Amino acid sequence: MTALIRKAALSAAGAVFAGGMIAGPAAAIAAPESPTTTSVAVAERAGNNERQLPVRYEAQPNFYYCGPAAARNALTTMDKHVTQDELAKIMGTTENGTDSAHLITKALNTTAGTDLYRTVELPDASADDAQTDRLRTDLTRAIDNGRAIVANIAGTATDTDGDTHSFEGGHYISVTGYRDHGNQAKIADSADPDKAEYWITTEDLADWIATRGYSA
Repeated sequence: MTALIRKAALSAAGAVFAGGMIAGPAAAIAAPESPTTTSVAVAERAGNNERQLPVRYEAQPNFYYCGPAAARNALTTMDKHVTQDELAKIMGTTENGTDSAHLITKALNTTAGTDLYRTVELPDASADDAQTDRLRTDLTRAIDNGRAIVANIAGTATDTDGDTHSFEGGHYISVTGYRDHGNQAKIADSADPDKAEYWITTEDLADWIATRGYSA
């Protein structure tokens, strides 16, 4: 794997249950007091093996609602509209964040009226080739079937434009598209409306998820 991901110090045992808060002072990184809703750019180019799902993006209103916000943004790709507060109740979200990717999976299945989502754990400090391949398969299959996935990530990653995204205390993001045969993933990130969407290689995304898990 590449060395683009700087992981936070997390123990592998049970690390998938670590909370999903954004690290750092709330005033510095929290989204605006009122959620910001915009239409994320949508495109589908079958000839270029690229697909992006339509997203009704909404930023998180505080520093600990990344789980509800990521799940809400993912659900809009299926034309399901649930408030972040409703999702937070299902997930048991507190100021400590959302404890587990398993809770995200439960909320997605409950609110979407489906049993399609499963939690995949990546317990080690970095993802191996098999785990990266599975992530690529999972995200392309889900997106081809019209649903986004939600990933629990930690540490710092660099996107394809060279911008860094740092969440040492943990964070949840939606994956809403892919390109280059699934080797790059489109992210909808609720933390900052000015950085609402970006592309990351699937290899680096797998390392970003490592020690935690994703719902697909």
